[in-house]
Amino acid sequence: MLDLPRPADLFRSTAIRWALGIALWSALLALAMFAFVYWQTADYLREELAETLRLEVRAAAADPAAAATRVDTWIAMDLHATHYGGLFAPDGARRAGNLGAIPDRLARDGDAYRVSATVDLAGRRLQDEIWAAALELPDGSTVVIAHDTDEIDRVRATTLRALGLGLVPTLALAALGGLLLTSRARRRLAATEAAVAEVMRGDLGKRLPVGPRDDEFDRLTRTVNRMLDEIEHLMGEVRSVGDAVAHDLRTPLTRLRARLERTRSQAHTVAEFREAIDQGLAWIDQTLAMVTAVLRIGEMEDGRRRGAFTRVDLGEVVAVAVEFHAPLAEEKDIDLALTVPPGLHAVHGDRDLCFEAFSNLLDNALKFTPPGGRVAVGLQRTETAIVATVADTGPGLPPGERSQVFRRFYRAEAARRTSGHGLGLSLVAAIADLHGAPVTIAEAAGGGCLVTLRFPPAGADTERSAAR
Repeated sequence: MLDLPRPADLFRSTAIRWALGIALWSALLALAMFAFVYWQTADYLREELAETLRLEVRAAAADPAAAATRVDTWIAMDLHATHYGGLFAPDGARRAGNLGAIPDRLARDGDAYRVSATVDLAGRRLQDEIWAAALELPDGSTVVIAHDTDEIDRVRATTLRALGLGLVPTLALAALGGLLLTSRARRRLAATEAAVAEVMRGDLGKRLPVGPRDDEFDRLTRTVNRMLDEIEHLMGEVRSVGDAVAHDLRTPLTRLRARLERTRSQAHTVAEFREAIDQGLAWIDQTLAMVTAVLRIGEMEDGRRRGAFTRVDLGEVVAVAVEFHAPLAEEKDIDLALTVPPGLHAVHGDRDLCFEAFSNLLDNALKFTPPGGRVAVGLQRTETAIVATVADTGPGLPPGERSQVFRRFYRAEAARRTSGHGLGLSLVAAIADLHGAPVTIAEAAGGGCLVTLRFPPAGADTERSAAR
């Protein structure tokens, strides 16, 4: 037994709905076209008939003595018994013509109206719908010139018959055309569904097929593919971050456990217990600092801190960061220089986050600059940006690693022998992205690293949006 689809399931198909929609729209267009043709044709015939009746009744009324003859002539010139007329005395008695009486509600103004009347045809008296025009003569008599409505009614019947005969093939052809038009779209949707199913099964490298026509489907497909690229990138970052977090947490936790076990079995004095506790607290603080940094990066990438943005003087922030790191630079015998032109260097942002970004950059530069080296911090204003730079005379970075150091937990080859967890520059990148400030790393003049951040200046539009 065949398992036929239910009507409700059938109408869930986009192709069926589109085909029916196109068919119904075509039927509406056909109805509108036939209605327009009928309206124009019937209106033209009515106006032609009305003009003829107006001319005839005025001609009959122009010569009252010959009115009866004019009425009889109008009736006699018709071979198909479609002309009616009559001359009626002031009391309503018929003097000439084939109308039994003056039609009710017929105005005597010479214009044509559709009325019901009694007519005499072939010795019979009939009730019929006619178009009639009437005028009152000077002696009180009334002349009526009329015509039947069969011609206009035939036009209506012919139009309705043509509509009925043409509507069925129109609907069939429109539905067929709709199915043909939607079949291609359905094939593309099927290919898209198959690709999406692959992605849902875990193949994040799968992409939707893109056609060569660059139509709406192609543009939508490209947008979805870009979204899949970003999802694949983010999932890769999540995996790498998870692996890195697990690895970096395991090291201090393993050390802490081993130290506690060794202390439990080997320590004999309070001082030894305190030393073990202090070491354990240091490792716990290191772990908490790493977790806090990851949470702060996630918070900034989510944009939650953007609501607290205000007008910030970047020159003042940089100066405070340099002053904060001056003792460390002096301790390591490093020349820490600051160059900030006079004036206001205003940006729209979070002062604490800006300070944290420059503090991380300075800490990183001082960490890798050897004694006797130099770290230079500069700030300058251009027409489109406020440019902040931090240059050092350290070992520098190979070109292939300059874009990688902003990834979470990534540590360059030169940094593997130093302390840290690989989140400082990731935090800088997150803060810079939050402020719309592109950050780049290049080679400094002294062979080290040159980090550049381009902050958009705080303008009138920014201030108004911040005020709101």
